[in-house]
Amino acid sequence: MTSPIPMAEIWRGNLLESVHLGHGVVCDDTGQIVQAWGDSDALIYPRSSCKMVQALPLITSGAAARQGLTKEQLALSCASHNGAAIHTDRVNRWLADLGLGDDDFRCGPQEPDDRDARDALIRGYEAPCQVHNNCSGKHAGFLTLSQYMGAGSEYIDIDHPVQQSVRAAFEDVTGMDSPGYAPDGCSAPNFQTSLHGLARAMAWFASAGDRSDRQSQAAVQLVDAMTAHPDLVAGEGRACTELMRAMGGKVAIKTGAEAVFVAILPEQKLGVALKITDGATRASECAIAAILCSLGVLDPDHPATRTRMNTSIRNRRDVETGSVRPAAGFV
Repeated sequence: MTSPIPMAEIWRGNLLESVHLGHGVVCDDTGQIVQAWGDSDALIYPRSSCKMVQALPLITSGAAARQGLTKEQLALSCASHNGAAIHTDRVNRWLADLGLGDDDFRCGPQEPDDRDARDALIRGYEAPCQVHNNCSGKHAGFLTLSQYMGAGSEYIDIDHPVQQSVRAAFEDVTGMDSPGYAPDGCSAPNFQTSLHGLARAMAWFASAGDRSDRQSQAAVQLVDAMTAHPDLVAGEGRACTELMRAMGGKVAIKTGAEAVFVAILPEQKLGVALKITDGATRASECAIAAILCSLGVLDPDHPATRTRMNTSIRNRRDVETGSVRPAAGFV
């Protein structure tokens, strides 16, 4: 097994204070590794970075077409959103169109990350609902698919037809049988795969426009929805939203909990997957920015890039104390 390698460094003054290690893979459209760091065979939970994979059966089943889902709704099905009004209003309308309500979700309530939404709840003495959960768009997709299948209400159960269809799609696009699963933060099963498998899946998405099969065409729709609506995929101030905007809609990226990040590059037909071993988001954002810059799709001097890579660390008095930068020799 290859050890993880330094990907991001935290400097304070002239001293290297902390180092974040990780694994990463870039795959081409044949599934072959173009570049790798650390252990490409390391098993991980992709967490929310694989939401576009989980959304494939929503389209391939015919459920999305029958329900008349919009590009915005498809973007939300791939989202880890902030719980802002632009997210929750759309998800609530989606639920209403299904004849369902908040209690039909199985993702659990979550305080919104969006400050305005959070403050509105506090002022109204209201508790967060399940629609505020960052995964509520994905779960609206699950409910749509479950309703189309005529399946039961417990759509997060591993033996439920929804999750069985998700697993089949996941194993198909990663090119490997998943050795196990565990409940994600939203209670849906999250299937293990290798970094190579996850990067292979992203490269499959990147090259989907070259193929005419139903699943590939579903992938094209999802990537198009993500890049057209980066504000719905995450939200203001978030890396996924700001970096996708910075790349002009040419690349889809998605983060996952515990410092997983993926990228889909259709023009280059490349897929990227990385995992920071200590789970630090600041490091995964720095690392994915560095890789995207090295691949020529992200401007290193764009403000969205500089917020996450080669960026200053400032204290509460706004005094610069250090910086976050890619590790020496990483890319």
